[in-house]
Amino acid sequence: MDLSSLHAAEGSVHSKNFRRGRGHGSGNGKTAGKGHKGQKARSGAPRPGFEGGQMPLYRRLPKRGFKCRNSKTIVGVNLSSLERFENDSVVSVQTLMETGIVKNPRDGVKILGNGEFTKKLTVQANAFSAGAKEKIEALGGKAEVI
Repeated sequence: MDLSSLHAAEGSVHSKNFRRGRGHGSGNGKTAGKGHKGQKARSGAPRPGFEGGQMPLYRRLPKRGFKCRNSKTIVGVNLSSLERFENDSVVSVQTLMETGIVKNPRDGVKILGNGEFTKKLTVQANAFSAGAKEKIEALGGKAEVI
């Protein structure tokens, strides 16, 4: 037996659109599954996360930093790692993934100008550093922004 084979007993679970509080004959009348009395039986029961006046967990835990929604994760690739390609070949993000230089391109790939570079290549990437673009074009290659 494993967790993926577990399921509720036959007849124990109602669908989401099950009509509660529609009389005794429905099987869920009178208190409509809310039990007898108490705060949770009444309308206006506390919101999720309310702990009866105790300082709730989301306020007890320390908060640090800030996560910018608009930030992008750009993967940097140095020119020295492009040496493995043949002369006059086209290097794109797809070919970088196929050769294993980039595993997950995330929000884009930027070519950086670090290391020795001796090949004439057409490089297609999301961004280039100024040094990388200079080195590629100095050898007769092309730096194409996609």
